[in-house]
Amino acid sequence: MLYSRFYFKLIMDGVLPILKVCSDKQSIVFLPVNVVAMRYAIPVSAVLFLLGLTCCSRQEQPQQPIVLFNGKNLEGWIPKIAGYKAGENYRNTFRVEDGVLKVSYAEYDSFTTQFGHLFYREPFSHYRLVVEYRFVGHQPPGGQEWAFMNSGVMFHAQSPESMGVEQSFPVSLEAQFLGGTADRPRPTGNLCTPGTHVYMADTLVTQHCISASTPTYLPGQWVRAEIIVYGDSVIHHVIEGDTVLTYTRPVIGGDYLPAGYPEAEGTRLKEGYIALQSESHPIEFRKVELYPLRKKE
Repeated sequence: MLYSRFYFKLIMDGVLPILKVCSDKQSIVFLPVNVVAMRYAIPVSAVLFLLGLTCCSRQEQPQQPIVLFNGKNLEGWIPKIAGYKAGENYRNTFRVEDGVLKVSYAEYDSFTTQFGHLFYREPFSHYRLVVEYRFVGHQPPGGQEWAFMNSGVMFHAQSPESMGVEQSFPVSLEAQFLGGTADRPRPTGNLCTPGTHVYMADTLVTQHCISASTPTYLPGQWVRAEIIVYGDSVIHHVIEGDTVLTYTRPVIGGDYLPAGYPEAEGTRLKEGYIALQSESHPIEFRKVELYPLRKKE
């Protein structure tokens, strides 16, 4: 009780402000309670009560996800496979079976350069993307060794229509998904940067891929990956609830930038399309959801 009275006196003397942090962790209110109480001639306790109400009123209902994959078909998605125009789903590479979105090579005789991406129809800038995936089966004949259990989700990507017919990868950021085996451990949730660079600890990083630190996930094992994106500010990769990579300020640039790309090197990437990758190893996705985030002011 003594400490409470002393603290309350400091408030009344104007020494301490009131700091109220709302439970949504996004609304912070600073309020010199004594000024408000004196100005409106009301008890400090009433001001504190009103402050609580104000904070609560600023809380938002939990955001409902935008369900990008509906579990039924490819509605809202646009395939772009190297060698083919946007919208052409070569040999039914992307398909939905048993409620799962599959990258399948069942109709391929062999794989050469048919690297593909399945784009969602609209761009996004600030969001939390949730993807649940697993590697299955085997590569078709011709699949490159480096593409063994290798896929990912591209984001801040150029549109599928803007890609060249023969272009293998969109200018984008990639959260790379890798699978492994008991004798071939590999991390997942890595970063690859086709036509882009990022900053880490205020240093421009120009290497193409940056490895995360995660356990190895085996064939058939479902993995939950989250990508938390704040426009051209901060980006986090999260695997099974653990943040495994954080970087900032994505920009256009690098050796993988297509000739004649319309945006100059150094241009900040603020938004773009989301795309699921096909690189010759079968992979399945059972959840692709996006939670919009408020832009940081």
